[in-house]
Amino acid sequence: MTPLLKISNLETIVHKGLKPVRVVNGLTLQIMKGETFALLGESGCGKSMTALSVMRLLPEAGEIISGSVKIGGEDLLLLPESAMRNIRGRRISMIFQEPMLSLNPVLTVADQVGEVLQQHFNLQGIALKERILKILNQVGIPDVPNRMFEYPFQFSGGMKQRVMIAMALAGEPELLIADEPTTALDVTIQAQVLALMSSLQQYNGMAILLITHDLGVVAEMAHQVAVMYAGEIVETAARDQFFRNPAHPYSLKLFAALPGKKKREKGLATINGTMPLLSREFIGCRFADRCDHAWDLCHVSVPEWNEVTAGHQVRCHLFSKNSEYRVESPVKKVEISSQAMSAFQAPTSNPQLLRVTNLKVHFPIHKGLMKRVTGHIKAVDGVSLTIPQGRTLALVGESGCGKTTVGKAILQLIPPTAGSVQYDGLELVGLERKKLREKRTEFQIVFQDPYSSLNPRMRIIDIIKEGINSSDIKFNRGMSGGNPRSLISEEEKVDTLLQRVGLPPDTGWRYPHEFSGGQRQRIAIARALAVNPRLLICDEPTSALDVSVQAQILNLLEELQNSLGLSYLFITHNISVVEYLADEIAVMYLGRIVEQGTVDEVLGNPRHPYTQALLSAVPVIEFESKREIIRLHGDSPSPVNPPSGCHFHPRCHHATSICHTIYPEETAFSPTHITRCYLYSKERNLPHPQMQK
Repeated sequence: MTPLLKISNLETIVHKGLKPVRVVNGLTLQIMKGETFALLGESGCGKSMTALSVMRLLPEAGEIISGSVKIGGEDLLLLPESAMRNIRGRRISMIFQEPMLSLNPVLTVADQVGEVLQQHFNLQGIALKERILKILNQVGIPDVPNRMFEYPFQFSGGMKQRVMIAMALAGEPELLIADEPTTALDVTIQAQVLALMSSLQQYNGMAILLITHDLGVVAEMAHQVAVMYAGEIVETAARDQFFRNPAHPYSLKLFAALPGKKKREKGLATINGTMPLLSREFIGCRFADRCDHAWDLCHVSVPEWNEVTAGHQVRCHLFSKNSEYRVESPVKKVEISSQAMSAFQAPTSNPQLLRVTNLKVHFPIHKGLMKRVTGHIKAVDGVSLTIPQGRTLALVGESGCGKTTVGKAILQLIPPTAGSVQYDGLELVGLERKKLREKRTEFQIVFQDPYSSLNPRMRIIDIIKEGINSSDIKFNRGMSGGNPRSLISEEEKVDTLLQRVGLPPDTGWRYPHEFSGGQRQRIAIARALAVNPRLLICDEPTSALDVSVQAQILNLLEELQNSLGLSYLFITHNISVVEYLADEIAVMYLGRIVEQGTVDEVLGNPRHPYTQALLSAVPVIEFESKREIIRLHGDSPSPVNPPSGCHFHPRCHHATSICHTIYPEETAFSPTHITRCYLYSKERNLPHPQMQK
């Protein structure tokens, strides 16, 4: 069978500095018609540059120096640019990673989809409008006749991604390249986008090149998998073969780094070091410096392709015919994350460090020349929670539900509209500014994006010393095992903090841009620890990190909690991270908590329909049984005008008349597990049968 796309020995370089960076080095792959081919790997391995090479959309400094890229037998690298304009969008389309940066902010959605149709089909007038309507309906845009004339900023993240898919599919391409299409999306929106891509693939018979670092997404979508590391593919196999028996040591490390409930007591496996610079000359295996199984041959000889089983190949000396050394059976080595939960009971004897009661944060909406208040954005609308000393509460929910606002309001970075925030018995709301400043040393925040939260003009040592100086904290040698009565200098304080987060002391003299994403997050944690806090609010601290770097940060947070007794409010939408790190979980929807309990109670036996939908949408590596994904209709309503009654009723399959009128009271299933849903209220004798599963 002839492949639709065939890439042979592709080499792409970027002219940067004294030596060219070989971002793609000798890459070979092929994709059949109607097939989803997943290109898996960490940031910086060359996945996106491979896609841009296929599309011939490289940056100005980029250059393809050898190889071929054939679609239907036609080599795209030999075509003039004028011919490529007819290929792009017609035979090959691409969904870029960040839709907001890819959509034109000054053109309506209809104009942007229409551009593709005018370019490739020369449609005009009524025929053009009807075709735009059909395409936008096909990708699930609601109220298309009105919304097609809106601008990108008027759409949510999920809807913008749907618009990108509509533009990519408008030309009826043979191949769709999807570059991290769900990285910035919540799990519910991610499930919608993946289902949409699968259904359109079946309808149109197109092939998909899926570029991602999410193993769960690969398990759900892919037919074939290729693992990429440092510019080259190191393993390729059919999906089932790959997930049941990953062979390359790098692939094994990716699986071992996945968080989950079963690994709580063991810690996550990490990959030592960082990816090598692609400007250097390689004389051996590129993964050798980070591999647990490397020996002398790996450092001096480039490994050839070796067959593990039929159709499963790996580029590794461990699998050569002459090698007597083998990796331990991957099936035993890899622990696959699943929804199955083991019993876990959080201790209840710890004193309550933080108690939040009926917290509200309403932002006024100003309109008109006089800036009159015409309404309020109810970002947080009555949140109550507690965090014991040394425990972790995970706050989960979709983007825009108010999670981050809760964290900032607890720290009094945003003034609450109403409610109470008691820290260690002290009321923070309305506290005198001087006393609040003195108390701030005990609670700190770690932001989602460490790069934007670190001053690029300051060295790391100055960033960390800034917090120490502003709070006049005195450290002693007890932190590093010395005499607790002996005070240490500021430089020693910084060195101690850097070592505690796993960084060498000499990194203090470097700037933020000289570090990787995971290292910058470690620096942000060190800065937060500089003032001896007891409570850390972690706002999506691992969402932008690769799975191996995420494992390093999670291990660090767990070690710090065990050694220093820290309490965490962990804001996230990554359920696997919640399974691994959290003791309790609160599920938030449109400014309110709809379910709360221990990790075992909520994830093992979710009661609220929204919690069930949220958990069902999480991609899992599971082949024995097909799980049912609960589809939610549309996006979360606006907090400016939330629905009457239960906020979730417009999207709930179980909603009845009472759900439309009155917000439900709490229903308790245990001393720690509560929900707000009429399916369990006193008005009904028994829970809905579907909710008892």
